[in-house]
Amino acid sequence: MSQERPGRVSVIVPARNEEANIERLVRSLAGQQGVREIFIVDDQSEDRTWEILEALKAEIPLLSVRHIDSLPEGWLGKAYALTVATREAAGDWLLFTDADTEHLPGSLAALLELAEREGADLLSLSPGQITPTWWEKAVIPLVYVNLARLYRFEEISDPRSSAAAANGQYLLIRREMYARVGGHQAFRNEILEDVELAKRVKRAGGKLFFLPGAAWVRTRMYRTFPEMWRGWSKNLFLLYGRSLAKVFKTLLELCAMDLLPGFLLIVLFMWLLSTRGNVIVWCGLLGCVLIVMVRHARYLQAVTRLGFHSNVAPWRVEGAVIFSMLLINSVIAHRLSHHVDWKGRRYSTL
Repeated sequence: MSQERPGRVSVIVPARNEEANIERLVRSLAGQQGVREIFIVDDQSEDRTWEILEALKAEIPLLSVRHIDSLPEGWLGKAYALTVATREAAGDWLLFTDADTEHLPGSLAALLELAEREGADLLSLSPGQITPTWWEKAVIPLVYVNLARLYRFEEISDPRSSAAAANGQYLLIRREMYARVGGHQAFRNEILEDVELAKRVKRAGGKLFFLPGAAWVRTRMYRTFPEMWRGWSKNLFLLYGRSLAKVFKTLLELCAMDLLPGFLLIVLFMWLLSTRGNVIVWCGLLGCVLIVMVRHARYLQAVTRLGFHSNVAPWRVEGAVIFSMLLINSVIAHRLSHHVDWKGRRYSTL
């Protein structure tokens, strides 16, 4: 982006109980070229989020903090927080991003230039994912590999395709287009507000540009296993378009290609240890080895394309087990329990 056009982007971040992330986020945003203002909307946090933000205001002039005292009926927390700030935002571009993200130096200028060069009305990233624990290495990459198959970057970015999606961890949208589709107020009770925004932009004739974003933004989505369980249980069935057929297809593939070959490999190997075996057993063993090797190679290629470190690949089988359970639990939450819990709130899925 050229030096003659600074301060074009209003950055808006919803924050609820983000004391572990908020300072790193704000500092990473404050150093970006092109930021006009940074709005953090504190959504009734019960930790030190507000205190940390108040201290940062004295140091970072671009930072403004808004506090939500109550959530109006019919609104979801994130949609309302974003709406509160957009009413005041003055930038001709709006950047919606999450409190658990970290924006690498120069990322905003590079992405704004890319959006304008591509003629995009909405640019969204799938950020790089930080996965320090075994369960994050097992689950997070596998989830994103499957989502990348459901929402292919090339199709979403193709104006000729009706496919539309976005990742709420990074949404850079022209203010004019945001107003044209009615803002978050138009879909105030949508759990997947990012995907809904993308759909409305594309239906309005806007251009989407969706791409892997590990080179520009990174995030650690969940710090505890229960938090991850609730988060993906809330979103997965919706990300599958509420399609039981798509969920069943994924479960079948996980079982047939990730779980069953490994199980049979162990069984056949134990068989060979106890007996001399025969041609059928040897063929079965070699077949299972081949499936496991090919599956691993393809998975390694898929995760590295999305910006994950290669050390996540060995956790594929464990991830398949947990991911299968998450898919089933998400179906139960949306089709049977009719509610999801997130950050101390319960939302109806009806």
